[in-house]
Amino acid sequence: MNIIFDQLNPHACKTYLFRMEGAKEAIIVDPLLDHLKSYDELLKKDNLHLTHILETHTHADHISGAAALKDITDAELIMHSSAPAKCPSTRVKHGDVLHINGIPIEIIETPGHTKDSVSYLIPGKILTGDALFLDDGGAGRDDLPGGDPGAHWESLQKFLHLPEDIIVYPAHDYRNREPSSLKRQKMTNPHLKPRTKSQFINYLTDLKLGPADWMKDVLKANYNCARDPQAAWIPVDSPACEIKGTMGKGVNDQLFSTIDPLTLKKRMDSNEKLVLLDVREPVELKTELKHIDGVENIPIVKLISNVDALDKHKQDDIVIICRSGGRASTAAQILKQVGFKNPIVLEGGMIAWRSIFGYK
Repeated sequence: MNIIFDQLNPHACKTYLFRMEGAKEAIIVDPLLDHLKSYDELLKKDNLHLTHILETHTHADHISGAAALKDITDAELIMHSSAPAKCPSTRVKHGDVLHINGIPIEIIETPGHTKDSVSYLIPGKILTGDALFLDDGGAGRDDLPGGDPGAHWESLQKFLHLPEDIIVYPAHDYRNREPSSLKRQKMTNPHLKPRTKSQFINYLTDLKLGPADWMKDVLKANYNCARDPQAAWIPVDSPACEIKGTMGKGVNDQLFSTIDPLTLKKRMDSNEKLVLLDVREPVELKTELKHIDGVENIPIVKLISNVDALDKHKQDDIVIICRSGGRASTAAQILKQVGFKNPIVLEGGMIAWRSIFGYK
């Protein structure tokens, strides 16, 4: 069986397009919303008819393009039976075998990273989603909503019983690793190291994972089948879904200080040299929570492109403020990464500030 198989994206998030040789009916796996135009152009250029969209799981690091691609192609969207999204056309479960455009596709339930994770086994290949990455990448993190290290261990046992010559194609790769055989993965991937279930849970618990508040917003957008690329803020930094045990220091690994509202107020009243930076959208500074007098406002979505405006404060204490602390934490990590000496997050954000000092 000769299958034409392509990876479409040039970066960490992987999208696969495959079809029978000589056929015009195609299947896409894990499309990204911000690549929607390029997918559409490719299909038209090659005169392909997209019949099916497969999602390996509900994504936490990017807005899925599945719902929007379904809208413009009328393709059938397939997800696991427990997927929270309302937009799938067909829901599948473990052991189902789909015959699509002459290609057999076996469904393997592989929860752990999410409850709705599935892997797709096609002749010679397995598309593992975030259940298994390549080599030292391990697999997707299990500390997001629905994550379960114990379930992930059980999923890995299913991989161990598959033919060793199949090639592993994950949903992400952050370090230009090349797809390789399951046999190689058994030798190089730390997730496939022989461990008992309790040992595997301890192994994941001991890994230091970075903050994931923004990823919860992405999950919600994908639960709602978002068609808007701005439905959730996503940092430019990268290895969001991958476990952190073997990675170099990136934005998500940067440490920062925090300050409670009472301590901040005392320091402000003592006229200490502090820079107050509010990273909410400008309209939020005018809503009920308002803002602290004297803040500079750079929305988190514009922080990277406007970081030069803060250069004069590189050695100063910068107190970063948002609604509840999530965006401020990401902003602090970004500033730390680019060399700011002491970004400090206001614990609990403006919600905590107003709960103590009211709305005067």
